Amino acid sequence: MLILAKAAMAMMLGFIIALVVGVIAIPLLKRLKFGQIVSRTISKSHLVKDGTPTMGGVIFIAPTVISMVILYLNGSIKYSSNLLIVLFVFLGYALLGGIDDLKKIIEKNNHGLTVLFKFFMQTVIALVFFYIFMKNGGDTTLVISSLGIEIPFGWTYGLFILITLVGSSNAVNITDGLDGLAGGLSAIAFFAFGLITWNTGWIEGYQDVAIFCFILVGSLLGFLIFNSHPARVFMGDLGSLSLGAALAAIAIITRHELSLVIIGGIFIIETLSSLIQIIAIRCFHRKVFKMAPIHHDFEQRGWKESDIVKLFYVCGLILAMIAITYGIWL
Repeated sequence: MLILAKAAMAMMLGFIIALVVGVIAIPLLKRLKFGQIVSRTISKSHLVKDGTPTMGGVIFIAPTVISMVILYLNGSIKYSSNLLIVLFVFLGYALLGGIDDLKKIIEKNNHGLTVLFKFFMQTVIALVFFYIFMKNGGDTTLVISSLGIEIPFGWTYGLFILITLVGSSNAVNITDGLDGLAGGLSAIAFFAFGLITWNTGWIEGYQDVAIFCFILVGSLLGFLIFNSHPARVFMGDLGSLSLGAALAAIAIITRHELSLVIIGGIFIIETLSSLIQIIAIRCFHRKVFKMAPIHHDFEQRGWKESDIVKLFYVCGLILAMIAITYGIWL
């Protein structure tokens, strides 16, 4: 009962602060003319969204950080290396995504930062992650106990961290194409990881990392008030990159990398659909999907945007329940 009470309070704190931040941030973003430039290559129904304020990720990033500071000063949570890693990755990718968003806004296109610069900054973040992880006695062996698999990575574990962070952050970024889609799926994912993390008692600071998850869930629910269809604000790369990277960081430090694959199943499907489409077009000069990622394929087949989001929510929730069963009970 104590876990449920703390989780509920954490989510409520994040939710309330997110509502306040949203009421303040959206008019400010409009005043600064931080509008999203919608690509003409996607569904025509999306053209009405052109100019909708972006960088709305601040609506759940700021409340999460503020809530964590309040709880720390109140003595409700304690500092730990694992919490430091999660916050560093969360804010590091938020900064990278924010710079990318600003460049798009200033240059009035969707190009953003170069792939080389992004990869360089992601490598720096991964190296700092690896340094803190190793300094505090991190194990570089990938263990999947349910399958009896143990893979000793050694120093190459840093490369595994980089690949996981980059893959997860880009997967959420690709999924962020419909109103409320990435935000809702992320809320489900972080709730699942909050429960899983709370049951990893052998990890330093596990309760504090779990609290972070639940606060972020509440903040995302607050964000969805403004981001659900029709969206009044988009999270932008500022939000999507930070969410995906934070999910990966939590999966790594809790040793639940396989759970990330299950919980993030929709994100993976979205990414694979884009990859398959690119390969099919470049190698075989034909399309597998009417449009990629797959949520746009549903649109092209006549599905309403809200119906697609509901379907993906249900699938995400089912995958999360499977992962919770696997991660806690099995």
